[in-house]
Amino acid sequence: MKDGLIITLDGPAGAGKSSVSRHLAKHLGYTYVDTGAMYRAIALAADRAGVSWDAPEALAPLLKTLTIEFRQVEGDNHIFLNGKDVASSIRTPHISSGASKVSAHGVVREHLLGFQRSLGERGGAIFEGRDTGTVVFPKADLKLYIDASSRTRAERRYKQLGEPEELSIDDLQREIETRDEADKSRKIAPLCCPEDAVVIDTSELRFDEVIQEILGHIQGKLQPVG
Repeated sequence: MKDGLIITLDGPAGAGKSSVSRHLAKHLGYTYVDTGAMYRAIALAADRAGVSWDAPEALAPLLKTLTIEFRQVEGDNHIFLNGKDVASSIRTPHISSGASKVSAHGVVREHLLGFQRSLGERGGAIFEGRDTGTVVFPKADLKLYIDASSRTRAERRYKQLGEPEELSIDDLQREIETRDEADKSRKIAPLCCPEDAVVIDTSELRFDEVIQEILGHIQGKLQPVG
């Protein structure tokens, strides 16, 4: 028997998926699974081991040496790679680029797919990523696609980074658009909106407005038919 809904949140980088997913998981008492963090962790492991992100034949044996798990640290969801907390190490622009590259390889996606699905076996889970509603859980109870303009996402990222002098919003916008194109054009599990997803553009919405809209959809799924 399931303990709750399986909810997927897909969309491009910087659209607000992480903040929304974490808030919803805490509000509902659901498990939060950041699938993108898994690819970031693999990119970090490869970088540290000197393994090219563009070489699936070299990544394959590396994957067998890795353990990835999520743990709660002071109320926040942290990812651990081989027993060590790497939550902050995976959030650099360099590793973001690597995550996009390693996630394009079938050997990497297949390695993680079973693990991701096992985390949702009992329901009561929120999965955030690029293909959670199309590949990981194509029959999810509720699919959400969170979007925003590339400019809005660049402005948000600039503020998150502390408005660094060495970067401009234009630089970040170009980086985001390059990442979008790579994610949408890859042959394996490209970023796309599930046909049956609820699409929410957060460009002009306050955070609380996004949450309230989603909670309305969740309530509709939880109400018994008839």
